Amino acid sequence: MQLEGRRSLDAAGCYVLPGAIDPHVHLQMPLAGRVSSDSFTSGALAAACGGTTTVIDFVEPQPGQSMLEALALRRGEAAEQVAIDFGLHMTIPTWHATAPHALDEVPAAVNAGCLSFKMYQAYQGMILDDVALLRALMAVGEAGGRTVLHSETGPVLDLLRAEALAEGHVEPIWHAYTRPAALEASAVHRAAELADLACCPLYIFHVGCQESVWEILQARARGIDIWGETCPQYLLLNAEQHLGGLNGALYVCAPPLRSIEDNHALWQALAQDELQVVSTDHCPWTAEEKQQADFTVIPGGVPSIEARLALVHHFGVNQGALSLERWVQVCATNAARWMGLERKGRLAPGCDADIVIFDPERVKRLAPDALHEAAGWTPYDGMEVTGWPRTVLLRGKVIVEDEQYIGQPGDGRFIARR
Repeated sequence: MQLEGRRSLDAAGCYVLPGAIDPHVHLQMPLAGRVSSDSFTSGALAAACGGTTTVIDFVEPQPGQSMLEALALRRGEAAEQVAIDFGLHMTIPTWHATAPHALDEVPAAVNAGCLSFKMYQAYQGMILDDVALLRALMAVGEAGGRTVLHSETGPVLDLLRAEALAEGHVEPIWHAYTRPAALEASAVHRAAELADLACCPLYIFHVGCQESVWEILQARARGIDIWGETCPQYLLLNAEQHLGGLNGALYVCAPPLRSIEDNHALWQALAQDELQVVSTDHCPWTAEEKQQADFTVIPGGVPSIEARLALVHHFGVNQGALSLERWVQVCATNAARWMGLERKGRLAPGCDADIVIFDPERVKRLAPDALHEAAGWTPYDGMEVTGWPRTVLLRGKVIVEDEQYIGQPGDGRFIARR
């Protein structure tokens, strides 16, 4: 007996792979009176066209607001807009980590499907000192949750940035000069030791330098449960981008872009399973919003949500840095596994039919008008990739056909992670 579906899709000459998962995006994110340029509508549409069928964004409780209240509001913002499935990380900001009984809410947040908790070792208002970080890690570990971490030694960075400004340095390149790799790596080292004490699985966001990779490897060798991700900007761009005149401000992100040697080291780390995931940290701002008086007030982040899968295929698989299997692992399977997306990241019985038909021969030149992101610019402008998604399915429904989005805002669902 031959099984036949309601419709057949032509995948001749293409790869068929699970929908990609981006576990680190900032859509419709408020920051200092601005909101990141991609809404849940535009950002999810761009992700879908790039072969990503699930993203994980963030909840940031405000002072006096409970985790569950903040979660309900953030889910409500996204619910009618998202074209793909989504999860949420629960942020533990400075005030929440130190408020009496605030961490008592962690088990309830885990039960509500927020398996992972975002913590910071940098940024005023978000930073957790080592004592607060340990307490938060213990609360998350005891509740069966996991921690995702921004690792930089924030107080020292603040001093270096203030000193640079006092000396009259305002150019974007000073963003890189005042955030040295050693202060990223030392934060990773401290966080790993604290996570070990707390018995809490740890995932380091946006690893940008080989020194941090080394710290992750050393921690893993000591039996610490630690994973690491990197992003396309850290694989393909470097700090010299900041020297590009007025455009130098566009590339400000944290941790900062580093060296070409770091690019090579991160590709190698992905290939050897020293890092496990490529996310985007998609946090887009318009070029106008990026033009500020000095490097300390430029909103950080770059757009990458649509091109990620194709960039990693072209510069990874096509150039011999990654196998086809490893490409799927770092863009889909591994993120599903660590983030508790039980029905995602695999083509297997019982999994959601999130499927990408990827044409490995399609040549596409990246440019703002070739993408669906709302920032109006892309850090990969002018790059040419061979390989691009042709058709994308979300839970069995075709949402991208012949590279055209045919789904609807609201097609996506909130995914409770376990």
